[in-house]
Amino acid sequence: MSEEKLKIVMYPWLAMGHLTTFLHLSNKLAERGHKIFFILPTKIQSKLNQFNLHPDLISFVPIIIPHVEGLPEGAETTADVSFEMGPLLRHAMDLTKPLLDSLLKEIKPHLAFFDFAHWLPSLARPLGIKSVCYMIVSPASVGYLLHTELNADALSEPPTGFPPSVIKLYPHEVRSGRRWATSKEYGCDMNIHQRLTMSVDECDALGFKSCREIEGKYCGFLEMKHKKPVILAGPVLPEPPTVSLDETWGNWLDRFKAKSVIFCVFGSEAILKLDQFQELVLGLEITGLPFLAALKPPEGCNTVEEALPEGFKHRTEKRGVIHGGWVQQQLILSHPSIGCFVTHCGSGSLSEAMVSECQLVLLPHSGDHFINARLMEGELKVGVEVKKGEEDGLFTKEAVMETIKLAMEEGSEIGKEIRANHGKWRDFLLTKGLEDSYMDEFVQKLRSLVK
Repeated sequence: MSEEKLKIVMYPWLAMGHLTTFLHLSNKLAERGHKIFFILPTKIQSKLNQFNLHPDLISFVPIIIPHVEGLPEGAETTADVSFEMGPLLRHAMDLTKPLLDSLLKEIKPHLAFFDFAHWLPSLARPLGIKSVCYMIVSPASVGYLLHTELNADALSEPPTGFPPSVIKLYPHEVRSGRRWATSKEYGCDMNIHQRLTMSVDECDALGFKSCREIEGKYCGFLEMKHKKPVILAGPVLPEPPTVSLDETWGNWLDRFKAKSVIFCVFGSEAILKLDQFQELVLGLEITGLPFLAALKPPEGCNTVEEALPEGFKHRTEKRGVIHGGWVQQQLILSHPSIGCFVTHCGSGSLSEAMVSECQLVLLPHSGDHFINARLMEGELKVGVEVKKGEEDGLFTKEAVMETIKLAMEEGSEIGKEIRANHGKWRDFLLTKGLEDSYMDEFVQKLRSLVK
């Protein structure tokens, strides 16, 4: 390959968190002059244009996602469907296989990046195109969750050969993970666990947004298991936003003193049951601190307002906001008044949180979130996790309040420890030249794949 610029196709799963993560990586590759063809659903392009920092090198290739009976008309991403419709949307993505075959033949890239499209390596291989399964979750999560046999004891213990670790799943997490992993896909004779396992087995290399200093031992486990390269892109931190914080939020946050506001966000897909939604917001209330929470309406509710406990809005109107829509998370995290971030532990949210100055309170919701929470609390010691019932997985308003107090109160030993460790890891991730070093090595490893 010498120093010829790479030509790369990106085809992520049809969820905003996957699309934006792939686009952040595309920006880093385009900075180095590589040409990206980013395949995405037609209607989502307008939402992603603002994140394309190199439109001369990153070409969006909009495609129509085929309609599948049972999906809402025009559904293109997970934002358009309920969680239960996930198998239908994955089937719709599978129906794009002939189109992807044509696009690969037309574009003739050196590499194709994917995650859920487990069939993409079979299209790429005959064309001499190398495939990279780029996972938006951590190497630890892939190592733990995809290498456990799904028998009766599945997931309660790490797989054979897994490195010594603090990672442990509780009974309710095991049941939840097994239900998700073994549920049948639509239109094919496999489950989601088998789909992802095939993605990992069939690709030429595994890629992650991670650092050896944080997850090296888990990357080594995956290389041993799969006998293929595991290549790390480094932190892949989002570029600082080019827009300002919305005036409404800026003015509201400016009313409070530095490091005093709790910011709670549960991502674009995490939906709580009504009783847990109410326990969460009541937990924020009884801290006595100002708070801003961006939450999806809970199950069975159309708006967050109708889900609020009786009298809640009146009691908290001067110091608290529960918002049911999207917020500028990165900008809000950097506001001087934010002192604590209550997170569902999605990978994207944790990436932004790790370079913030907030205290981290961990309230994992599902899947890889549980692994992330154990890493953050148990290995990196940068946050504290809200205690739940080991069997039922339920948390109380008191647990939410007590955990926030542990993290935020002056004199709290746990608060001091996580503040110090968070500061150490933030400084590491922001080390001058770290990202460039990782991305340069990432590109060299991609070149070695296509020699």
